[in-house]
Amino acid sequence: MKYLIVIFALILFSSCQEEVVLDLDTLEPIPVIEAIWTDNSAINQVKITLSKDYYQEGDNEVVENADVSIRNIDSGGVVIFFYSPANKKYLAQNGLRGIVGQRYELSVRIDDKVYLSNGTILPPPVLDSVVVEFKDERLFRDEGYYLTVYGKIPFTENNNYRIRIVENDTLKNSRFDYLLFDDSFGTAILDDGFELSGFPFKANDKIRLELFRLNQSAFDYLNQFVSLLFNDGGLFSPPPQNPQSNIRQENGDGPVLGYFMTSPVLIETVLIPDDQP
Repeated sequence: MKYLIVIFALILFSSCQEEVVLDLDTLEPIPVIEAIWTDNSAINQVKITLSKDYYQEGDNEVVENADVSIRNIDSGGVVIFFYSPANKKYLAQNGLRGIVGQRYELSVRIDDKVYLSNGTILPPPVLDSVVVEFKDERLFRDEGYYLTVYGKIPFTENNNYRIRIVENDTLKNSRFDYLLFDDSFGTAILDDGFELSGFPFKANDKIRLELFRLNQSAFDYLNQFVSLLFNDGGLFSPPPQNPQSNIRQENGDGPVLGYFMTSPVLIETVLIPDDQP
């Protein structure tokens, strides 16, 4: 009888469900700044868009008239960025890049507001090799070629890392593709081999791995961002909220979204072989 009551309650509950559209306030668009500054000029960029209302469809509006620069705090040198219509991003003039061990300040002026953020390009870990191994299909694992990254983390602090995967010239950028790790389980993760277990590849795929060492604030932002991507808005999920930006408005507490990431980059390119019968 107890089970019948539960089943009846579930049927009654499901039959009463209906879609509810929240009457959300319309807010002024907020700048969204995504800035990457590394020791590799091909990766450096600043993307600036404006936020949109929850129910608004289409792409975010791109800000094309901002003044963007990055200043070397240690030397005083300034790198000016120009807007590239083809890329819809700001790129460093003359392909300039950051220097490992140096501190930098991002400055973005949009109309009469200036947004600032600081970061240091920390020394990189060691990336020794990437091993390719074919694995048969198993429970919870697809058939394919899998990569294992070997190296060494010689640091006792500031161990915050991200691996980006570019497959056949396309950046894997879904919510499942953010590979973030720190030293929560020790610093031997690369010594023992870090397998990219969720990424089966095919023969003749060209894979580029990019290993970043992040400042804590950028790492925290990406962790919060991934949590937001996996938030389904369900009954047991926390209320969704924007990640805490490490960018601030000069002379004020005006809202701003996005993050400034300074990092060294280690790159390894692998061509998946075609030798599996």
